[in-house]
Amino acid sequence: MDETTTVHTSNSLVQDSKTYDALFFMSFLFVLLIAMVAQALFLKWRPWFPGAESEKSLIKGVRAGVYTFMSHLN
Repeated sequence: MDETTTVHTSNSLVQDSKTYDALFFMSFLFVLLIAMVAQALFLKWRPWFPGAESEKSLIKGVRAGVYTFMSHLN
């Protein structure tokens, strides 16, 4: 019975990890799209995403914004 619980818990953790990765990827693409459009229009987009204000590169700013968003989900 303990082995079944361990396997179930392990599968649950793998599923949670895949779900988190998928959500991160979709959020990253969404924020990246917004940032690229704003960058092309010469808008200051970094204040729109908490955590991205101090980043200099587009990708690092997007990543910081998404990590901040993801931290609020827990």
